[in-house]
Amino acid sequence: MSDNNFESSKKRYRRVLSIAGSDPSGGAGIQADIKTISACGCFATTAITSIVDENTLGVTDVHPVPIRFVTGQIRSVLDDIGTDAIKIGMLHSAELVKAVKTTLDDYPEITNIVLDPVMVATSGDPLLEADAVDTLKNLLIPRAAVITPNIPEAEILLGEKIENNDQLPDAARKLSESCGGVSVFLKGGHLTDNDLIDYFYNGKTGEILSMSSERIATRNTHGTGCTLSSALASFMAKGAPLDIAALNAKRYISAAIESGAEYEIGHGHGPVNHFFQWIGG
Repeated sequence: MSDNNFESSKKRYRRVLSIAGSDPSGGAGIQADIKTISACGCFATTAITSIVDENTLGVTDVHPVPIRFVTGQIRSVLDDIGTDAIKIGMLHSAELVKAVKTTLDDYPEITNIVLDPVMVATSGDPLLEADAVDTLKNLLIPRAAVITPNIPEAEILLGEKIENNDQLPDAARKLSESCGGVSVFLKGGHLTDNDLIDYFYNGKTGEILSMSSERIATRNTHGTGCTLSSALASFMAKGAPLDIAALNAKRYISAAIESGAEYEIGHGHGPVNHFFQWIGG
């Protein structure tokens, strides 16, 4: 057997690249992404954008990684390993947003991009500089296939308040229309309605999917946004259509929250249980 035939017989991983910040407490950011991507059956690669000094109680400081080093990590991964999907998380500055967009433009074949517009941590600490919001909305979001805003992030992107579940379908559609036709996974967890309903607006078909789940009484919600977006990217990497990927990601995060609620770690907002399939509730 020739070397070429031997190589072609090898199995291939489904690969997901996470471009995000690092969380030393392990519940959010790159650490949550690696756990989620692995739990969802894919191979995780990373490009770290910032080193965040944080724990379950909040964010103390953010140390940005030099932009040329961030883009270097992206190119190193894509030029060698390649990817089946990309998840983009914390970018923190307009300059970095522009640099990531410019870098990804060199890989037009990569279309499975999930962007989590990280602006505020679970603790309430800001994670995106104010002048970067417009750059994110106008430059990078249209390059993505799906964005996954929560209510506060959607309000910032739309410039209007969202106060109840009935507004979510229209808000998701407006977000898509104002951001170049991107699909929108709008998370309803910040609302106080009894039912927790997320909506997925498919920017390609114009159809909207309502996804409800039981609201779990827990403060262990650190990194839920990172986890959801990484799960979505993973299912897209595995070839699932957008609507099915959204449903699978919703089921994954719901189960991770439910299982994680039974644990205590740290003194603030604990993490979800990313490995609930193996670490029992």
